[in-house]
Amino acid sequence: RDLTDISLLECFIHLRYVDLSENKLQDLSPLSSLTHLLWLKVDGNLLTSARMQELPYLQIISFAHNHIKDMEGITHPRLANLSLKGNKIQTALGLSQALFSLHDLELRGNKLESTAGFNLPKLKNLYLAQNAIRSLEGLEALEQLTTLHLRDNQLETLDGFCSSMKCLQYLNLRNNGISNFQEVAKLQVLPMLQALVLLDNPCSDEPNYRLEVLILLPHLERLDKESVEQDERAEANEIRQKRQEEEK
Repeated sequence: RDLTDISLLECFIHLRYVDLSENKLQDLSPLSSLTHLLWLKVDGNLLTSARMQELPYLQIISFAHNHIKDMEGITHPRLANLSLKGNKIQTALGLSQALFSLHDLELRGNKLESTAGFNLPKLKNLYLAQNAIRSLEGLEALEQLTTLHLRDNQLETLDGFCSSMKCLQYLNLRNNGISNFQEVAKLQVLPMLQALVLLDNPCSDEPNYRLEVLILLPHLERLDKESVEQDERAEANEIRQKRQEEEK
């Protein structure tokens, strides 16, 4: 509707669900009086900041496809699901550690160069595809993370994963720059990893690629789009044992 002014909403203090997508909003301050708000969608506006006055019951926000450049000023204590997809965010530093309830964070299609700043111990799903991430930093705080999407980034090394990420089950690294299996071996620190996507990395063109990954990561249940077959697993175990004996 090409709205630029939502000051009228200040009167409707009991609103729970508000969708203001596809307008021309630059200012959300009138929403600060909506203290009962549970759900807010403001996709496709002209917002340059996600900063808002703290709303005590707000659980879901989508700021997708705006012009937001940082993650400061998001402090809603019950926020569980936050989408900032398709903005211009360059760093997660400034993300409030007071987001105690945040489970899902969507940041696809931004300009992140690092994973530093995601100090969110309750986070379960983190979507970072289509950024410019070159380095993995600060992941040790993500102890409850189960899903991590890093597709279409610029990773050449896999330093940064650590054993404190004891719940991570699904990792998507498709279309990065992982060129050798020594980097894949660094994923051995992830005790619960079950599904891994490595398609469109240089290492996926190596001969016996699937076998080499399974030798390094014997607990995988799915590699790329296919489940790990029993005979594949047996062959990988056999080669691993032979190599271990040769090293002795």
